[in-house]
Amino acid sequence: MSEFLDEAEQLRHFISSVADYAIYMLSPTGHVVSWNLGAQRFKGYEPHEIIGKHFSNFYTPEERAQGVPERALQQARTTGKFEAEGWRVRKDGSRFWASVVIDPIRNAKGEYIGFTKITRDITERKQAAEQLEKTREALFQSQKLEAIGKLTGGVAHDFNNLLNVLTNGLSMLRQQIRDPDALRLLESMDKATSRATTLTQQLLSFARQQPLRPEPRDVGRLVTAFETVLRRANRSAVHFEVHVAPRMPAIMVDATQFETALLNLVVNARDATPDGGRITITVQSHELAAGEVGKLPAGRYIEVSVTDSGAGMPPDVIARAIEPFFTTKPRGKGTGLGLSQVYGLTQQSGGDLRIVSNVGEGSTVSMFFPALPAEQQPVDTHSDGTEKVLVVDDQPEVLAMVAEIFRNLGFDVLTAGDGRSALNVLTREGNVKLLFSDIVMPGMTGVELAAQVKDRFPAMKVLLASGYPPPEVGDLRNFDFLSKPFSMADVARKLRALAR
Repeated sequence: MSEFLDEAEQLRHFISSVADYAIYMLSPTGHVVSWNLGAQRFKGYEPHEIIGKHFSNFYTPEERAQGVPERALQQARTTGKFEAEGWRVRKDGSRFWASVVIDPIRNAKGEYIGFTKITRDITERKQAAEQLEKTREALFQSQKLEAIGKLTGGVAHDFNNLLNVLTNGLSMLRQQIRDPDALRLLESMDKATSRATTLTQQLLSFARQQPLRPEPRDVGRLVTAFETVLRRANRSAVHFEVHVAPRMPAIMVDATQFETALLNLVVNARDATPDGGRITITVQSHELAAGEVGKLPAGRYIEVSVTDSGAGMPPDVIARAIEPFFTTKPRGKGTGLGLSQVYGLTQQSGGDLRIVSNVGEGSTVSMFFPALPAEQQPVDTHSDGTEKVLVVDDQPEVLAMVAEIFRNLGFDVLTAGDGRSALNVLTREGNVKLLFSDIVMPGMTGVELAAQVKDRFPAMKVLLASGYPPPEVGDLRNFDFLSKPFSMADVARKLRALAR
């Protein structure tokens, strides 16, 4: 008998000293009656804090509400064992992924007198398995896109050769035909070939075979200069904002392809918000760790993102979103090549694309481009004396027209669609010599904008314009004024007067 007690004591000491497993006993009702070092180590309870408490304390509130602990004991009694994996809760409320085994205990008469419970913390194993699965999925996606890219690139190349024959043939026929009906038919055919040419260019971009003309560019300036076109692409019910961080490094990019990619993203965002909402373009820099975005190496990147408050996308749509010709739009409403072109541009530019979306919560599509190192940053392209003007108008058509007038007059033109955006542009840009603003705008008026500009940038010249006569638009005694409509000659005369 003493020998048996010695063995029992040895077993008790062994169990209590095990640190990698939680080994403890439960009463027939599920209350804790013993507690070893392992249980104390990764569940956080001292013996006096947990002995006598029900073991359901280790389960999540959701599982307790569903009666999972009770079903576990019932299964152990009925089948002789319960095994499972799931989330468990520590004393501090944090969760860990556990492997659990519950065995019933019988006395000499074969009666149930309780349970033994063994729990292992296998959180690291679960995380490693999840990471492996993500890596496999990323590899599969990469291989799939590579295969699709080779196929579409080959098709687009051959199709371009056919289009070349058609385009030149139509051009020669146009010189020979004089019948008006036949000429109208040729015009329709020419438009169709132009559309087909655009589609093949998008396919080549996805396949990373589209010839690019990359050069060092300030992406913030690219977005700001293109803002008028982006605003015109939206409907009035959508609130459109542009946020560009100041003093960012340049990137190496084809400006025309970049503008096309950004317009594709904005059009997609517009289509995702048919009943109105918000679209925001954000340009900012990041220091990324290796693998934080796709397979990009560690370094500094410029992120250009388009966020909408629309319907969002489920995971299966996100997984296929960049595939050529894949679209969720109704027949005839989209080619399914917009995101393909965006993806191709980022890949050819040494960057990557990231899509974050949840159904009912909108989407964010981000283009990442590697920032150029300091020694490759371009010099200020406007240090030759070209003056900068900021043109502000809430009407996209008017804004585009006025911007073109100033470009023809030799100015470097920046644009903004409202007063707040204008102040953001002035904050991040240097050397803006002139503010040209419409007066009647929602939110901040042109007069209010001009007053803030004079206060913050006293050397800047201000020219205000409106279709209303001066008495109806506010106090203009401190600012120069130009009545609408005006011509390029009117603007030039006013600028000469300001220069005196």
